[in-house]
Amino acid sequence: MGCCFGCVGLIAPRLATLFLWLFTNLVTRAFTSLVFPLAGIIFLPFTTLVYVLVYAPGRGVTGLGWVCVVVAFFMDFGSYGGGYSNRKRLPGYGRY
Repeated sequence: MGCCFGCVGLIAPRLATLFLWLFTNLVTRAFTSLVFPLAGIIFLPFTTLVYVLVYAPGRGVTGLGWVCVVVAFFMDFGSYGGGYSNRKRLPGYGRY
């Protein structure tokens, strides 16, 4: 089951975070308000998912957990900017 969740998390982090929110208490344990997880699901889905997974009650995120959150942050920006370089392959986009 863990491998299936990991694959879903890599392919669709928004869906994985939504499943965590609906079927576990991990998201409500990591965030006290409703605004941050919703904004995270919309704008930074990998970062939100990893933050929820590495958060420890009473301690928060420490050490290697922050490294994982930063890597997820760069994954988010890579997913936003990764499609831009491939636009030259499509007809009509190479002229701009």
